[in-house]
Amino acid sequence: MIPSKVKIGGIEYSVEEKEVVIIDGNTNYAGKIDYHQATIEILKGSPEQRKEETLIHEILHGVFYESGCVIENEEEIVSRASRVLYQVLKDNKLSFGKQE
Repeated sequence: MIPSKVKIGGIEYSVEEKEVVIIDGNTNYAGKIDYHQATIEILKGSPEQRKEETLIHEILHGVFYESGCVIENEEEIVSRASRVLYQVLKDNKLSFGKQE
């Protein structure tokens, strides 16, 4: 289940499912994060597992941004790490904090 908001580095980001996710005029994206508007968009038509993995992917981008880390090849690192992190969280049924 995709939450309606997540906090990253103390900043509350709203999470919205969209029919189309557009970055620089291109619509071939499953998700995106906007640091200045504090929003994360997830492609609505995706399977639930893909939405969850995409959310983890965008959260990792937010973690790097909010912590001030500038990483060469960030997209490649986030793509690889998000797949594994999603699997670890899902397969081990890990969740922390209060449940909605």
